[in-house]
Order: sequence, then structure tokens, then C-alpha cells
Amino acid sequence: MKFLRTALLLCPACLLAQTTGQTPPATRQATPVPLPAQTKNGTAATPAQPNQGQLTPGGPPVTIPLAIPKPAVQVPPDTVILTVGDFSITAAQFDALADGLQDQYKAFVRGPGRKQFADQLVKVLTLAQEGKRRGLDQAPTFKEQLKFQQDQVLANATAQKITQDAKVDDAALHKYYDDHKVDYEQMHAHHILIRFQGSPVPVKPGAKDLTDQEALAKAQDIEKKLAAGGDFSKEAQEESDDTGSGANGGDLGSFGHSQMVAVFEEAAQKLKPGQISEPVKSQFGYHIIRLDSVDAKSFDDVKPDIEKKLRPQLATEAMEALQKNTKIVYNPEFFGMQKQ
Repeated sequence: MKFLRTALLLCPACLLAQTTGQTPPATRQATPVPLPAQTKNGTAATPAQPNQGQLTPGGPPVTIPLAIPKPAVQVPPDTVILTVGDFSITAAQFDALADGLQDQYKAFVRGPGRKQFADQLVKVLTLAQEGKRRGLDQAPTFKEQLKFQQDQVLANATAQKITQDAKVDDAALHKYYDDHKVDYEQMHAHHILIRFQGSPVPVKPGAKDLTDQEALAKAQDIEKKLAAGGDFSKEAQEESDDTGSGANGGDLGSFGHSQMVAVFEEAAQKLKPGQISEPVKSQFGYHIIRLDSVDAKSFDDVKPDIEKKLRPQLATEAMEALQKNTKIVYNPEFFGMQKQ
């Protein structure tokens, strides 16, 4: 076990650097777009065709898996899962290595990257055993590096523990919730889109490519009809250039914070349920928005998420306090610092 600690002290860093030269695949953040329209029973309607029913050019990026990895098989902790030369590693020791990695790597190493990680582990252990046979582990330089790396591992473990133990008081949790209520709201809205020249939304077959002024005038006429009691769904089906939602009477379904373009979201937030907006201009055209409802998650519903969000900041403050209360002396000549 001592050899494992010695040989693998730098293992997380070196393995991650060597594993195909890249970090584990991360989920790409999609450009804000409206959620698929929903039917009356709450199920998602058929997705719109390309460039239809989208409030962003090109629609959301989609990641298509090239292969579905087989689920990792669980074995007893004391099961030997890898042997390199005269050294064996158990499932528990492999998991301990994964625990020492940063959070963004853990799932990769325990899932689709398990074999890839083990392949690099073999390279490290093979070279480490050869280095031991050559007596390189007795070199003064190696021992100095080893001591520093031990401190790094211990520092990482301490930082994780401080983060886990950080307590967020209720006052701070409530304040964060009150300051960020909009982040926990879901709005349901309908809209009618009138595009203008230069919009990424395609012109309907046989329709005129309206100028900005013509599109605004048309949107204002529709707004007047609605104010006089016109049927929103009927107008959306007949006039909206967002053919995806238009087919459903302009229904955009429910959407959360930052899922729509900013000007659209800001306008919707100013409405009361049942209220219809004036024409709102975005890069897609002029929107006439009807807010249907706003559902907000309660404090108790989101409290665990807020705690998770605030805990790292408290941990950082605690670690900064530790450093502030520790005697630290820099050699100004070596570091090129101005003497005080």
C-alpha cells in the first residue's frame, strides 16, 4: 500500500493529462430557446421542423452519442481488478483514486472512462516499478518532490472537508432566494411573431419579406385586434411567422430564466397572467406576448440547491481566513518583490 501511495501520488494529474490528451466530455450549454410546445395533457408536442418554432438561429446544439457505454459492473471492494507486474489494485483502491480527482472527472473515470483510466494507470505503475528497481525513489530530488506532492494531496482533502462542513445559515439562504426568485420561476406564454428583413426566421412560402416598419405596423394591427377581443390562437395560427408555435396557437409551453432571448424574457416578466404585450422587437422580429401563468418554486423546494451553491463561497472564505492567520514570509529578492 505504501508503494501505491508513492507511485500514484501524482497519478490523478498525470493520468488526466495523458488520457487521450483531453478532458472528459462535458455537456455543451445550449443557446436559450423556447421549450417544445405542450399539449393539453402536458406531454410534449411534436418538435418543430428546422428553423421553425425557434427563438435562436439554428436551434439548440444536439450531442449525438456515438456509442452507448455499458454500465460499470460493481464488484466487492476487496476484489483485485488490476495487476501490474508484482502489484495488484483492488476495487476499493481504484475508487479511492477516483475520489481524489476533481468533481468533473469522477463520473468519467467511474463510468465510460474507467478502462481508459486503467490503461494510463498501467503505464504509470509500470514506469514506477522500473524506477524503484533503478533506485530512483531514493534520490534526494524525488524525495523532495514526493514531500511536496503529499502536502498537495492533503491540502486537497482538507479543502474538500472544509467545503463539506461549511454551514450556510438560514438568513443567507433566504436572502439569496429573495434576490434570485426569478431564477426559480417558470413562465407559460403564447406569442405571435412577425418577422422582418434580415431575421433568421424564414419567410413563409408566398409571403412578402416585410421591412422593419411594415412588420411593426402589422404587429400593431394584430395587437389592436386582440385588444378588441380577437382570438389569440386564431391570429397566431394565421399570422405568426414562428410556424412551430403558431400551429399550436402560439403556445411556447413553459420556460425558465435565460431560456428565451433577453428582450423577450424581460417583456414577459413585466406582464401579469392574461395580459398581452405591445410588440416587442428582437433579432427575429416583433413579438406579441401573452403571459398565461407564472409558477415559482418555494424556498423549501430550492433550499438544498442554494446551500450547494453557497457552500463553496463559504469554504473559500474559511480557507482565506486560515491563510490570513498563518505566518507567511516571502524572500523579496528571490521573488522580485519591493521591500516594505
